Amino acid sequence: MGCWQVNADTLADSRFVVSPLAEATASLFSLARRTATHPGERGWLDAHLPAYRRRLAAEPGLAQLVRAALGDRTRWIADFLTPTPLGDGACSFAEEVAHIRETPDATARAHLTVSYGSPLPPELLRPGAPDRMAGLLEWVWTRTVLPRWPHIRTVIEADVIARTAQLSQGGWAEALNGMRPGMRWLGESRLQINTHDYPPREISGARLLFVPVTPRQGWASWSAADRYALVYPCSGVLADADRSAAVPEPLGRLLGPARAGVLVLLATPKSTSQLVTLTGQGLGSVGRHLRVLLDAGLVRGRRTGRSVLYFRTAAGEVLVEAQRGG
Repeated sequence: MGCWQVNADTLADSRFVVSPLAEATASLFSLARRTATHPGERGWLDAHLPAYRRRLAAEPGLAQLVRAALGDRTRWIADFLTPTPLGDGACSFAEEVAHIRETPDATARAHLTVSYGSPLPPELLRPGAPDRMAGLLEWVWTRTVLPRWPHIRTVIEADVIARTAQLSQGGWAEALNGMRPGMRWLGESRLQINTHDYPPREISGARLLFVPVTPRQGWASWSAADRYALVYPCSGVLADADRSAAVPEPLGRLLGPARAGVLVLLATPKSTSQLVTLTGQGLGSVGRHLRVLLDAGLVRGRRTGRSVLYFRTAAGEVLVEAQRGG
């Protein structure tokens, strides 16, 4: 299994960061693999897949390059395609994708040989692979991600708040277990990042970044020996399942159906505008419900950028679960 040795200082200095490039790359994976795990993602895929196929067809050899870079045969992604975020996630998409475009051709060919799993055919030896993949990611970003980026960023920030709350309440095991398929905290400074048979890595003393994305995709990356990142699918996607969150009848009688519905939806952090969309209630009504729930200590709010994200407190969790059981 893939296991990283992580000391206490590395964990204490770790950061959750937002990466526009990671979101675009995860979206490319979804398009290339034609994967959708919930109705909202299925709608997105159906809307953009035809144009994506036309984009590949318009550039000879691009489809083969994508398959090789994404490791269709090996399940190993070409390293140059997934650079570790710089700084603390404050870079723009243009700044991040420039690092892919600047990759030397020789380095890209070496990475593609690993992800392809055998010596490269002549079509994959032609120069310019980093520039071509960067161009495709720019297309994915501009056409499929950027129009929804304010909403996507809110969902990502909500996931960070939820993970931070898990960390404060249950420690690293609570925050990291299940973050990615096969990932769990083993104790004794060992973090299992997947179930693959890879040799362990000692990363104590390095900067460790956690990078949430909204598609159900994920990967690990590292830059030299001092920067590591784990990209994982965030848990706050506003899929159609959120719309049908059932309100326990006793909870509805206790709080009123509308206010109880708001509390139930706050299993994952959401903004006021998201609650308005999901509940169909007016902005004023949602605001009044939130004020009552805040005063009762059942929810809390945390500002992130221009939005305030609301989430259930421990008391709110106990109340909802108790009423489900009742």
